[in-house]
Amino acid sequence: MTIRRAIAAVIAVACLDLLAPPLRAQVGKGLVDPNVAAESELQTLPHMTSAIVKDLVAKRPFMSVLELNTFLLGAKLTPEQATNFYRKAFVHINLNTAPREEFLLVPGAGQRMSKEFMEYRPWKNWAQFDKEIGKYVGAQETNLFKQYMFIPINLNTATDDDLLTVPGAGSRMVKEFKEYRPWKTKAQFDKEIGKYVGPKETARFWRYFVIP
Repeated sequence: MTIRRAIAAVIAVACLDLLAPPLRAQVGKGLVDPNVAAESELQTLPHMTSAIVKDLVAKRPFMSVLELNTFLLGAKLTPEQATNFYRKAFVHINLNTAPREEFLLVPGAGQRMSKEFMEYRPWKNWAQFDKEIGKYVGAQETNLFKQYMFIPINLNTATDDDLLTVPGAGSRMVKEFKEYRPWKTKAQFDKEIGKYVGPKETARFWRYFVIP
């Protein structure tokens, strides 16, 4: 009887997990996004000058932190200075598709944690991230890493709160993201959202989303 009860308890827990609503995928919070920050805010960041900031604004959006890194090194920042900048500002990394080179730019990640970030793909929610990465570095450092990353957001089911985590979205774009549901293709997204923000910003928004 004891064994039967134990098996029944395991089955019950599994069923509850299946019935529970999925936890939301979101964009990590806590850092300045160089793609949407005002010039005045960018000028307060480490190693920024007026000239660098003006050039940065002219060249954005950066579609990955690798592009941003190339820009900063081209602006004569050293790798160490770029890392100091990344402690305050960063272009979020897609946990499910980014190459190792992007993860290596996260301060404190290194080869070991970059490997772990990639090992558990596909990431589905932050609860999974907390559990798996927390095994290696603990809750505090896990939360620091989350600032640099995002788990792609389902464009057809995301809540307003989910959509508002996308840098630069705001209430106006959240309304447009929801208005055209159900989304079926990237081409549809490019066409409809491009009416409001143009092709470069449309491409920047797209990187945060997925259409299952």
